[in-house]
Amino acid sequence: MTVTSASTGTVATPSETVLSVQHVGKFFKLPTEQATGLKQAFINWTKGIKGFTKQQVLKDISFEVHRGDFFGIVGRNGSGKSTLLKIVSGIYVPDGGSVDVHGTLVPFIELGVGFNPELTGRENVFLNGALLGFTRDEIEKMYDDIVDFAELGDFMDQKLKNYSSGMQVRLAFSVAIKAQGDILVLDEVLAVGDEAFQRKCDDYFTEVKKDPSKTVILVTHSMESVKKYCNKAILIKDGHIIVNGNKEAAANQYTLENLRSEEDTKRKENGDYPEGLSSRCPMLRVVPESSQLCKSTDIFKFKVEYEFNEPSDFYLAIALHDLRRGGVAYDTGAKHFKMRAHGHHSVEYQLPLTVFNNGDFRLVASLRTPSKTDTNTTDMVAFTNDQNSCSFAIRDKKNRDYALISDRAVQIVAVDDGSQL
Repeated sequence: MTVTSASTGTVATPSETVLSVQHVGKFFKLPTEQATGLKQAFINWTKGIKGFTKQQVLKDISFEVHRGDFFGIVGRNGSGKSTLLKIVSGIYVPDGGSVDVHGTLVPFIELGVGFNPELTGRENVFLNGALLGFTRDEIEKMYDDIVDFAELGDFMDQKLKNYSSGMQVRLAFSVAIKAQGDILVLDEVLAVGDEAFQRKCDDYFTEVKKDPSKTVILVTHSMESVKKYCNKAILIKDGHIIVNGNKEAAANQYTLENLRSEEDTKRKENGDYPEGLSSRCPMLRVVPESSQLCKSTDIFKFKVEYEFNEPSDFYLAIALHDLRRGGVAYDTGAKHFKMRAHGHHSVEYQLPLTVFNNGDFRLVASLRTPSKTDTNTTDMVAFTNDQNSCSFAIRDKKNRDYALISDRAVQIVAVDDGSQL
């Protein structure tokens, strides 16, 4: 294993590799049995009990970041993102592989780490700058830019403990992004401060993207930020890189992983049956047969599997829920699909997606029988819960993200120029 860092002081070309991570692995030791004395330690040793197990967090991670890249690292919680960032920043040492850094790397893993509430804002800037590896002269050159960006000029001689939480965040973030390093490493820190400060941060990152000498490595759960800022990205799952380079592919696959994780969650139990089911209908679920990451030109195919043995008439009703905006986007109605086959069967369906904009959706089903009191209605026997329903996402560059219905399906057209209003 090797971790090297070099700062040449020369102007680098935009294509130069500033970070090379090759075959990096990392594990942690988790204690399993504590020996309280020499006797117990000896017994454990004779039995082959080590007292810990290995948790492999990163497995053979390899990628490169070039000068001028805005590089995204995405993945679900526990995938190994933050561990990777700490290895890149020199906080952790890898158990295998190599990390080579060319330039001055400024890590910003957690907001406010290294700040002292008993010191003034001015003193904390110098303290934090020193922790990041800058000399006093270098910090003095950055100081005015840091204060101007944080908009805290009138408060820099007050103790940090008198700052509001928002002021502390602004100062910490300003130290990080205004530090004159070649490579800026950020972990989940884009949505900081109030709305006005976030707009300022957005303007800053827009400018950074245009600077071929600056490199940013960003860990985030915001796929909007990945698509907006990054030119490259990797997706980590269970310590492995499963998408390397293409930001659109990484963002879309991350969305798909979230949908799959929701559906793999352990079913909630209601007696001997999952929520929504019973002895009358022990099986009812919606199963995807198409990719769960779709474009508007796709037709989403799925099947509804059910088991119902009562001799009466029965129906399947299917509704499309809009997970992003809320509400029911479409409903087939209670009597739309009258079933003929009793027992355990599957029925295939398909849903054209042309009318929808981008979003996250869930198909839910209910099994219903005619009402005994009102011939115009039905009674629900069973329904699919979050785990046995079917989720999918639409991601299409032709679409908008805001409204549910696509402009290709519905448009409002002016009939006059408004002069008579």
